[in-house]
Amino acid sequence: MPELPDIVLYLEALKPRILGARLERLRIPSPFLVRSVDPPHSAVEGRTVEGLARLGKRVVIELDGELSVVLHLMIAGRLHWKDAGAALPKRRGLAAFDFTTGTLLLTEASTKHRASLHLVRGRPALAALDPGGLDVLTADLHAFRAALIRENHTLKRALTDPRLFSGIGNAYSDEILHAARLSPLALTGKLDDAEIARLHRATHDTLTAWVECLRAETGAGFPEKVTAFREGMAVHGRYGQPCVACGAPVQRIRYAENEANYCARCQTNGKVLADRAFSRLLKDDWPRSLEEWEERFPAPADDPPLAGGRHP
Repeated sequence: MPELPDIVLYLEALKPRILGARLERLRIPSPFLVRSVDPPHSAVEGRTVEGLARLGKRVVIELDGELSVVLHLMIAGRLHWKDAGAALPKRRGLAAFDFTTGTLLLTEASTKHRASLHLVRGRPALAALDPGGLDVLTADLHAFRAALIRENHTLKRALTDPRLFSGIGNAYSDEILHAARLSPLALTGKLDDAEIARLHRATHDTLTAWVECLRAETGAGFPEKVTAFREGMAVHGRYGQPCVACGAPVQRIRYAENEANYCARCQTNGKVLADRAFSRLLKDDWPRSLEEWEERFPAPADDPPLAGGRHP
């Protein structure tokens, strides 16, 4: 799912392309996309773009007449900038926004049709779509702490809760927790002041660094390589690979359709956290420490050793 750094890049790329431009036509071939009834999509045609904003993980295109187009890309939705009048892909195309300057396409690679479009009128209607999470790029430590301890959850759940923090999802929460050297299963109510300060700093610095990285990668172009798995990530999507900080194999916890990736040595004092799928199967045989894990699941003999002589 595109998260805060990706949404920031989308907005920065759209600004010089559509700000001040007129939305001449909105093409929506998919009946699954629109999640609002009033105003109708014809109401936004002929309107001029007056602003662009981020609402959590949503892209907001603000039009004159207090109308707004709100796009939630969910997991597989992506935006593409094309020449004016570009055709929508037959299977993946969900919507085409024909501006005087070009066409913005919305596609979705999944058949589950999770991406959504809301057309709203007025600030109250737009605010109703805001989950209310804290803007972590601008929040000070006091505000961050208040949001974090509002409810007692695991850190993984708290960071990805859009009611608490804005724009953080599965991928960047892994990176933030690794940078903060904190377990994804640590409870928010049990963190001390130093740990909260470390998490606040890691959240801001990690997201800021990735915004800068993606900005440099995209340049003046339009972001087309939007993915949850990026070269240079410390732990996310790197299960079994060496931790970039200590060389220990990256571990994971799988749940529902997501997973948490972490380094046992850096984040959990060497303890391997129980994976629901495997721990239920292995029960008492589930390894409880990094050392037990490495003994139980040794690397092939031809694998190169990691730092300190360990294997992935």
